[in-house]
Amino acid sequence: MQTFNSTAQLQSALQDARQAGKRIGFVPTMGNLHEGHISLVKLAQQHCDFVVVSIFVNPLQFGANEDLSTYPRTLTADQEKLVAQKADALFFPSAESIYPNGLDQQTTVSVPELTLAHCGSARPGHFDGVTTIVNKLLNIVQADVAVFGQKDFQQLAVIRKMVKDLCMPVEIIGAATARAEDGLALSSRNQYLNKADRQTAAKLSQVIFQAQQSMLKAPSKSLTTSQSEDEAKQQLIALGFDVDYFNIVDAHTLSRINKATSEIVILAAASLNSTRLIDNLSFFR
Repeated sequence: MQTFNSTAQLQSALQDARQAGKRIGFVPTMGNLHEGHISLVKLAQQHCDFVVVSIFVNPLQFGANEDLSTYPRTLTADQEKLVAQKADALFFPSAESIYPNGLDQQTTVSVPELTLAHCGSARPGHFDGVTTIVNKLLNIVQADVAVFGQKDFQQLAVIRKMVKDLCMPVEIIGAATARAEDGLALSSRNQYLNKADRQTAAKLSQVIFQAQQSMLKAPSKSLTTSQSEDEAKQQLIALGFDVDYFNIVDAHTLSRINKATSEIVILAAASLNSTRLIDNLSFFR
């Protein structure tokens, strides 16, 4: 595996791969790789001949009081995992190369509607940072396929809309959420959890599953959504979570469900002490 800091050198290698008739896959990450990330690489390898993984902790998507400075950075271990998985290239750019004129002078990309609620309201400006960096990276790599995890369900929906609206020639593939044996969605931030909080954290997925079962058993989805949300929030609060949101919405519009809704998604974000966890579950009813 080759590691590139330079955009020009990466693009030169990618041009060689294209001329050899290879299909390019791309997996953007912020590093501190775990099995969830590796599952994205594996999926990209199933669809492509040459897979690029990027590691970039994007300052544009972090709020003023969030964990940019403490976000785990483990480049050597990440490289070892990617070599073991036989990734073809790692792109590891500096913030200065990605934002040469500084964050304040950076043109941003904003996706309407889908970014207004859920993590969009809980983390103002977050999605503009996400869509801007993903747009830049997709333009740099010019991949045939890009793979994103479904754990960040809203993020995946936002990226799909951006790609469609801007006529970007890349196929976006969503990868199923990778979970620990107790159901906790894998995340780099899980390592912030102490032993007691780690045990509690697994209950977030359990509460989401219970809410799904409640929705499936109820005779009228329109009448039970708010009740199911409220019950789930109270369960999480009783367990010690600080709940950002627990929303049961249409999986395509991310807005309130109605009689026309065929696919539902439960979106949840909650914190244990200072560790913010997100999870989701989509289903048909």
